[in-house]
Amino acid sequence: MSDCDLANEFAGCDFGDARLSKRILQLADSFEGNPNRSIPAVFRSRAEWEACYRVFDNEAVSPENILQPHIQATRKRIKQFDVALLVQDTTELDLTRPKQQVNGAGPMDCDARRGAFFHPLVAFNCEGVALGLVGQQHWTRDEISKDTPEEKRKKRHAQPIEDKESHRWLTGLQLAKETAAACPQTTCVCTGDSESDIFELYGLVYKLRKEQPNLHLLVRAGQDRATNQEELWTAVARAAPLIATQTVHIRKREAKIPIVKSARSKSREARTAEVEIRATKVTVLRPSNLTVTGSPKTLDLNVVLVEEPNPPTGEEPICWLLVTTLPIDDDAQVQTIVRYYCLRWQIEVFFRTLKFGCRIEYRRFEELDRVLNCLALMSVLAWRVMYVTYLGRACPDLDCETIFEPSEWKSVFAVLNMPIPAQGCPKLGEVVRAIAKLGGFINRQKNNPGTQTVWTGIQRCFDLSIAWEVFGPGQKTKSMGKI
Repeated sequence: MSDCDLANEFAGCDFGDARLSKRILQLADSFEGNPNRSIPAVFRSRAEWEACYRVFDNEAVSPENILQPHIQATRKRIKQFDVALLVQDTTELDLTRPKQQVNGAGPMDCDARRGAFFHPLVAFNCEGVALGLVGQQHWTRDEISKDTPEEKRKKRHAQPIEDKESHRWLTGLQLAKETAAACPQTTCVCTGDSESDIFELYGLVYKLRKEQPNLHLLVRAGQDRATNQEELWTAVARAAPLIATQTVHIRKREAKIPIVKSARSKSREARTAEVEIRATKVTVLRPSNLTVTGSPKTLDLNVVLVEEPNPPTGEEPICWLLVTTLPIDDDAQVQTIVRYYCLRWQIEVFFRTLKFGCRIEYRRFEELDRVLNCLALMSVLAWRVMYVTYLGRACPDLDCETIFEPSEWKSVFAVLNMPIPAQGCPKLGEVVRAIAKLGGFINRQKNNPGTQTVWTGIQRCFDLSIAWEVFGPGQKTKSMGKI
């Protein structure tokens, strides 16, 4: 579980050239301690940073073969757990430039914004520790539709799912099935937000589960669907007996656009909500516009309703309808499903780490292919920051040298005036908190460091460890040759 050496994450990258495989690992080592610095700032000479650009521009290099060894390493970590949550979601990569635009980038929500879309599938254990990526997709749009909302609706209903951007959710489920097949002793739960509420996805999971019964689906409903009980599925779930009440923590959210109608898109403040939990089985009817797709006419699904009966004045009530193939035979299983869905937020932390910790949108590449190659490498580094952060919470009593070199933790302890043990090494939780202090973390016992303070602290830790190796105790020379 604790082994996350970057050598394992990139070992076996097959580019048809051993020199390229070696260079990728060198790039990962260099960026590890400097994830948010520019390429010229990371490398010591012009020759080195030009070599970095050439790697990302090499035709033999692709996101798929950069990530393949990491995916294999992730599967090994997944096999150590009874349950793994495979969370998929989409984020924008805004590559808009003031002058010269990135070649290959497409329009985002308007022609003025250029970029691409990134849709990874990230594995987490039940404590929220990121285990790594098991798949990823990316694409660009050719143009922004000028149709009216009604024209868009008609086209969307007439268009097969294979030709829609929403097909990414089905592809993600296929990738989850491959992971479940590679980890047959682990229950793999493919998880998505309300955008993944697609009838074709529900039909596909039933087909895949016949081949791979350890694969399950857990998504949040985005629309009220018809059932064979002549009521919509939210009403059916609301009529079910109360199972439990639970406290959930609601995160702050800023609306992406000033005027929004959907309650799921409006701004809100962080708060704690008391919710009621109900669960039932429903038989969902196929939407009328899917008659030509060959989808089944009905599907049996389990639904869990998480609803806030008494929201604060002026606040929208929390109302999650969770749709799943996981069992709901007893109250404990239902509450476990709610806990699993709450962990879906971890992929948002991954996106934040990738964008702000690794600054992927600020990389000055002229071609989209180069951005995507860099994105694959940075995705592994963003995962590692999350892994260290949450492993320090979940397994604080591990020896820190399962993750950190002696020069790394010793130099941090020296700078913070913390006693260095005469024998052995301190615990992982203590070292992660110490590194986070270098990044601005206020070390209170009730608080845990987040990824931002950890990635900032790791950069300082990296610099301090070099100084320790060159000038620290036991060094006979005070040469600058290693720097």
